[in-house]
Amino acid sequence: MMDSRARDEAAQWFVRLQDAELDAHDRQCFDAWRAEKPEHQYEFDVLQGMWSAADLVPKARLQALCTAPAERPKRSAVLRYAVAASVVAVALGVGLFSGLDHPKPYSAEFSTRLGEHRQVALPDGSVMDLNSRSVVAVHYENHRRSVELKQGEAMFSVEHDTRRPFVVAAGAGQVTVTGTRFDVRRDDDQTRVAVEAGTVQVQGRSPGDVVTLTAGLGTHVDSQGLVAASYAVNADALTAWRTGKLVFNNATLGEVAREVSRYREQPLRVSTPAVGNLRLTSVFKANDTDALLKALPHILPVAVRALPDGSQEIISR
Repeated sequence: MMDSRARDEAAQWFVRLQDAELDAHDRQCFDAWRAEKPEHQYEFDVLQGMWSAADLVPKARLQALCTAPAERPKRSAVLRYAVAASVVAVALGVGLFSGLDHPKPYSAEFSTRLGEHRQVALPDGSVMDLNSRSVVAVHYENHRRSVELKQGEAMFSVEHDTRRPFVVAAGAGQVTVTGTRFDVRRDDDQTRVAVEAGTVQVQGRSPGDVVTLTAGLGTHVDSQGLVAASYAVNADALTAWRTGKLVFNNATLGEVAREVSRYREQPLRVSTPAVGNLRLTSVFKANDTDALLKALPHILPVAVRALPDGSQEIISR
């Protein structure tokens, strides 16, 4: 559901703009408010749409909308009712009104640089946390909220809306929810999904290849679009990057190298499958992967060597 505070503030700004021209200071405040959150601009745009709805609602109906309800509203609803009445009164001046709950199309793209984490609030109140080197495209329509994870990793906290499913496409996989918290990571050879709360459906290339996940479960979709059976995951460990940590719990060095590469200018590699199958359990800082490389030879029978292209490789010793 949309943030009611954003809606109230949008209505207040709307009424002020209809009443009088803003001075330079108020205009600056208004512009800053609009730029603060995507839902601010969204709510204001919805109100502006009132002026294009001429003759759609009879004037008698508009007058009724301004009439106080028979029962005294709850204290928490007083402000919203008063603001709504003010907006309707403005509309009456020109005989225009349209509902505030019609979803408006929305498109945007967000990305992060090396080592950057970014939180993005979407117009419906959903929130995305983007990991390092991630690119996400968002497109909302009347009956569907679509997101494409083009690269990287993102944690989604989705506002519940049964009318508009939230669909994340990543590689050969697709995740569909109505409201939940889950993490999606896209690599070259697979897309991984882990659920922290709620329920999601993960679909591969075939419409019939669907796995349902609940809290504490995960799956992955390979490059051919095949979805693995669900399995238990530690969602807290998998999403520890949100607090700047890399948590490895009996992870293979191949998995470690892949994760560490997300936070380095040049990739980290393993020399052989045997080295890549060695296991590591430890916690490191995501912004100090050099410390991890220095620690590895003291934990496992390996060494780290620099390659001519500037990358590094874990080898046996």
